[in-house]
Amino acid sequence: MAMTLESIDIYEPDGYVDAPPHEVFAYLRREHPVFWQNMPDGTGYWAILKHADCVEVAREPTLFSAQVGGVVLEDQVPEQLEQTKNMLLMMDPPRHTTLRRETAPCFKAREMARLEDRVRAICRTIMAKGAELGEVEFVHDLAALLPSQVFGELMGIPESDRAQINRWAEITTGGQDPEVNPDGYGNGQSDASVAMATYGIEFAHRRRAEGDSDDVGARLLATEVEGQPMSDLEFGYFFVQLVTAGNDTTRTMLSSGLLTLLQHPDQLAELRRDRSLIVGAVEEILRFANPLHYFRRTATADAVVRGQPIAAGDKLAMIYTSANRDDAVFSDAQRFDIHRNPNPQLSFGIAEHFCLGVHLARLEGRIFFEELLSAFPVIELTGEPRRQRSNLNNALKDLPVRLRA
Repeated sequence: MAMTLESIDIYEPDGYVDAPPHEVFAYLRREHPVFWQNMPDGTGYWAILKHADCVEVAREPTLFSAQVGGVVLEDQVPEQLEQTKNMLLMMDPPRHTTLRRETAPCFKAREMARLEDRVRAICRTIMAKGAELGEVEFVHDLAALLPSQVFGELMGIPESDRAQINRWAEITTGGQDPEVNPDGYGNGQSDASVAMATYGIEFAHRRRAEGDSDDVGARLLATEVEGQPMSDLEFGYFFVQLVTAGNDTTRTMLSSGLLTLLQHPDQLAELRRDRSLIVGAVEEILRFANPLHYFRRTATADAVVRGQPIAAGDKLAMIYTSANRDDAVFSDAQRFDIHRNPNPQLSFGIAEHFCLGVHLARLEGRIFFEELLSAFPVIELTGEPRRQRSNLNNALKDLPVRLRA
């Protein structure tokens, strides 16, 4: 059946269960690169599908605001929206600029490089568990353990709390799936982000009372913005962003990365022969199987994107899943290629909101795959992978594999 505009619905979460709608995105990039999509609540949004246009929107944070309406397509109630404005991800300049400048030193490349030995030790413990089990559900049995442990140690989170925090992160971005979020999947709502923020506020209060420490959590609590330390409330919502990025998206990168390699055995074999290719492979995994499909912006004034008038107040969605396969930027864009260079994938964002944890994510990805391939000469699927029902989270929820040491 021929594709028509009337038949296209890139909002409906069911359309992402089998696979992202890459053919639809390719059609829209060619024919309607700034595409109006209606939503069930009576609102709608402009889907920004070309790489260059996503970059343009990201580089105009005052005109295309993360703060006015948040970063997800569904409009939040005013009280919830006001609370989330304490998240760095949902701040606009100048507040965003100030907070990012003060917190970024905790996550710079040199600081993260110091973690290599510890990340490798954690990975080896995870691989030992995999060897003991033999057959695993890779997403949660193994992949989830690395970011949970690393982030927990960075922040000084008690080990007994880490599994619950990881669970909250998964619900927050995958809340449209009835298995992930049984209580609120119909409208994609959940209390997970509020629970995380509450935990973060209590964490801040407890850590301040405990006194001196030199982990990242303590340094963030001591960060001053405009001459004042972050309040416990401000830290709580900053914590939500760190948890989600530090746990959920990294788990997705690792599990989707393994599936992608298993689906491309020739390139997996290359990585086994030459581990130096893993750095490029991680970048290509992020392009080809980006953890998040989109982030939203809201126009603060009338604007134009690729000739399309945008009215003040309109929602826009930067569709990374489309931009990362734009033939105008990537040669043979639908092909997975661990040798791709350059690779200007947008999975970490760009400009003002470029991912704060980029150096840690790349470190975790490289070391995890180095240790995985060293530990297991044979990795094979034992069943059908299952994807989350979500138009936001481009994630697997089941990846059954057999690991042979």
